[in-house]
Amino acid sequence: MTHPLRLRAFQLLFLGRTLSALGDAVIPAALALAVLRATGSSSALALVLGCAMVPRLLLLPLGGVLADRVDPRIVAIGSDLVRCATQVFVGVELLGGEPTLLSIAIASAVGGVASAFAMPTTSPLVAGVVDASGRQRANAALGAARSATSLAGPALAGALIWAAGPGWAFVLDGASFAVSAALLAVLRVRRTTVERRSLLADLREGWSEVRSRDWYWTSLVAHAVWNGVAAVLVTLGPAVAIDRLGGEGVWVLVLEAGAVGLLVGSLLAGRARLRRPILVANLGLATYALPLTLFAVAAPPWTVVVSYGVALAALGFLNPVWETVVQAEVPPHVLARVTSYDWLLSLAAMPLGYALAPLAADAWSPAVPLAFSAVAVAVACLGTAAVPGVRRLVATRPEAAPEPEPVTAVR
Repeated sequence: MTHPLRLRAFQLLFLGRTLSALGDAVIPAALALAVLRATGSSSALALVLGCAMVPRLLLLPLGGVLADRVDPRIVAIGSDLVRCATQVFVGVELLGGEPTLLSIAIASAVGGVASAFAMPTTSPLVAGVVDASGRQRANAALGAARSATSLAGPALAGALIWAAGPGWAFVLDGASFAVSAALLAVLRVRRTTVERRSLLADLREGWSEVRSRDWYWTSLVAHAVWNGVAAVLVTLGPAVAIDRLGGEGVWVLVLEAGAVGLLVGSLLAGRARLRRPILVANLGLATYALPLTLFAVAAPPWTVVVSYGVALAALGFLNPVWETVVQAEVPPHVLARVTSYDWLLSLAAMPLGYALAPLAADAWSPAVPLAFSAVAVAVACLGTAAVPGVRRLVATRPEAAPEPEPVTAVR
């Protein structure tokens, strides 16, 4: 079987999405320094980050509709160009020496809007350039690239800021989005006919596709719980590491182990051939209860580090497997909308974790919300095994998987 990375179309998609992911990974570190230089306030940074998160959440379903209606390639190109413009704008503001909180917040909000339209496009793009037999390897390669960029992004941001200053760091980051858009501009993607209807009808159709598959929506609930408790750990974990596990270095090791685990899990997914992929992948997510429990009881640091690496490896394994099954089971004309609801539920759970974790820690102690989160994620992920659709969903043999029909245009 030819690896997708040997195909020119997927090479273009892979490079474009990797550059876009690298730009997304650089943004938080560069943005933090820009805001702190402009205001000196952590609250201002929270405001700017919120300006990106809120429109992203609100507009994700619309992004899915647009990608299905128009062309996911065109939507992805437009999103990259908008994010290029916002990054260059902030860079010019910094180079001018007098950035304002308002201008940075507006740029962040516009970038959040662009991100909402970009996120649902990747899955239909993969389905449009890679045959069914190669999609799991393609998704695994993209997952490995995302893991690598999440590991390298903050370091690259620091290097750019150190070498050229924060202003040029934003300008160069904007250039990465421009190159991504240029690569996608020459990409040829299969498309399917989509019936023109009202926006509300399109949104309803996408949601109906989600509800009609018990394996899908119950897994989404488990994934949302996973993201919510991950936010709890990210919020409380640093303080526990400093106060009870030996210092900041332990938390850094935890994060590095997680990044390595994500990468390893993505690589393993490219070679896995599971009969019941969703069942196995969901059960693997339950391993996140281990680091939560070990943080709660202040276990020896090495056990915390190893358990977090294992838990993130399970996540890295799940993502390509999940995307491959969704691309096979969901009709191509609604794939972007279904994907947008997936992202919406996943992202919406995280602010809840961020907000509730410190409140619960103040009321009791960090151990209580961490222990509760461990139970919640174990129950949610293991509980999907009780769902008939999860147990019965068997992977389609690649050679028998039908291709999207009809193909009405090549872009």
